[in-house]
Amino acid sequence: MKFVREAARILLGLTFVFSGFVKGVDPLGSTYKFVDYFTALGTSWANSLALILAILLSITEFGIGAALLFNYRMKIFSWLALIFMGFFLPLTLWIAIKNPVSDCGCFGDAIILSNWDTFYKNIVLTLLAVFIFIQRYQYRNRYNRSFQNGYFAAIMLAFLFIQYYSYNHLPIFDFRPYKIGNSISEGMEMPEDAPADEYKTEFIYKNKQTGTEKKFNEENYPWQDTLTWEYVSANSILVKEGYHPPIHDFTIENSYGKDVKDFYLHDEHYTFMLISEDLEKASTRKQEKINEFATKAMNEGMNFICLTASTANQIEAFIEEHNPPYEFFFCDEITLKTIVRSNPGLMLTQEGTILNKWHWRDFPKFEKVHESN
Repeated sequence: MKFVREAARILLGLTFVFSGFVKGVDPLGSTYKFVDYFTALGTSWANSLALILAILLSITEFGIGAALLFNYRMKIFSWLALIFMGFFLPLTLWIAIKNPVSDCGCFGDAIILSNWDTFYKNIVLTLLAVFIFIQRYQYRNRYNRSFQNGYFAAIMLAFLFIQYYSYNHLPIFDFRPYKIGNSISEGMEMPEDAPADEYKTEFIYKNKQTGTEKKFNEENYPWQDTLTWEYVSANSILVKEGYHPPIHDFTIENSYGKDVKDFYLHDEHYTFMLISEDLEKASTRKQEKINEFATKAMNEGMNFICLTASTANQIEAFIEEHNPPYEFFFCDEITLKTIVRSNPGLMLTQEGTILNKWHWRDFPKFEKVHESN
């Protein structure tokens, strides 16, 4: 029984620590996920709470996990683990049934699970939490209470520092398809033998005598019985999801609506892409430095462009106020938020391969970048 008890504690603790950690190193990613939920639920008024909720969720998960993992105050944290799972198990069941978002975000971008897989995973975690709660009086820690408090506080302070740094700079671990070293071109490729999405068609017909509607499938729909049935509509239902490239919706669209990404993704020269999903919300504290950097890069024969999801009017207003020397192109807002967790942020590519990325707070000097690449 002791082996089972300790294995349950460690397994649940590791899961909580991992889940909290991958959220903590990317607080903006978790914030975007909360916004997705609020949008789907029609509660966009709560968007301003998304960041604080993302931070609190990761701290709670990591704290419970660390306590379980290090056998710290099990009587208290077994309660918290049980309450946590008691809340999220029915919540993830509702998410699986209603499907307001395609990915719950429970493991951030590190591991993508379907909503039903998340629910099944939570069933296992809840059973572990119940078992640990029942066994909570059997756990013993051989260290004295002062030492336990000390190392637990140190662990939590280290995690808070990582979270603070990742928010104010870039995530210390990047699990997204746009991480340094990845090729954007390769990330968009579709393998020849990749399975495609599989759909089934559902037909709805109305009985002309009774006025009632009935659903049919592709094998039994009454398309020939026009005396009894009247066609109403047809729906395509996804049966099995196929392969989807990790990078999609990446465009470099000019003001004429033409996608010119191939030019920049195959250019042997360095291409600096300034990423700003919303110019009106972008920090302009380093704008003078950005303008200077862009001018030097273009004078050296390099590309320097800005990708944004802002409107043409917003771009014109930004140009009038800040007089940037670079050209603006359009890209999907979600894609830009995925590329770099900074507004603005800078990405350096060569022939489609991502060589480096910078937060606006860490905007580099051109000479230093030029020397190191």
